Order: sequence, then C-alpha cells, then structure tokens
Amino acid sequence: MKKLTRKEEEVMKILWKLGKAFVKDIVEEYDDPKPHYNTVSSLVRLLQDKGIIGFTQYGNTYEYFPLMTKEEYRTTFMKQVVSDYFDNSYKSAVAFFVKEKGLSPAELEELIKLIKEQE
Repeated sequence: MKKLTRKEEEVMKILWKLGKAFVKDIVEEYDDPKPHYNTVSSLVRLLQDKGIIGFTQYGNTYEYFPLMTKEEYRTTFMKQVVSDYFDNSYKSAVAFFVKEKGLSPAELEELIKLIKEQE
C-alpha cells in the first residue's frame, strides 16, 4: 500500500466516519474554511487510483466508500512506522512512548496484560 498524504488521510477519516459519501458530503464535513470541491474531488480520485476507496455510479454522480477499514490502515501504517523509525523493534517503539509520553504504571500494567493475553 502506498503511504497516504495528510490530506488523503483527512478524506479517509471522513469516509470512515460516514461509511459512504458523495464529494459534496465530504466537503461539508470539513471545518471552515472548507476546501474547494475540486480539491476534494482530486484527492478522492487519487485515493481511488491507490485502491483505497471504491465507488458506486449513479448517472454522472459517484458515491465513494472505503475499501480499507480504519483498523487495516492503522495496522499497515504502524508496521511501517516501527520498521522505518524503530528498526522493526516493537520494544523500541514502546520504550519511546514510555519515555516521551510518560505512560503511567497503570497504563504499563495494561500493556503487560495485553501482551500476556496474546501469548
């Protein structure tokens, strides 16, 4: 899967929220100032070219929907982050978050419990 740009991710977050939408519906979900219709339409076409979204055609109008769930994208994205920035070490990634975000002992216990459940 090709990495999504920040703008493409914004469109995907809206589509995941709505389930399916026309470009005008996507534009309406943005905060003011809203992007131009053509800008969003171009982003949607790029996502379609990447195989991330599909569409249903109604005459000259297209209704778009995600082909990838948010969870599938998150999994792929996080695997890439761990690979690119933590030398494929989940231990290093977790250590980073412990140091940088100051996870509480209770949160660390929760993580340990999750790890044990996966074994």
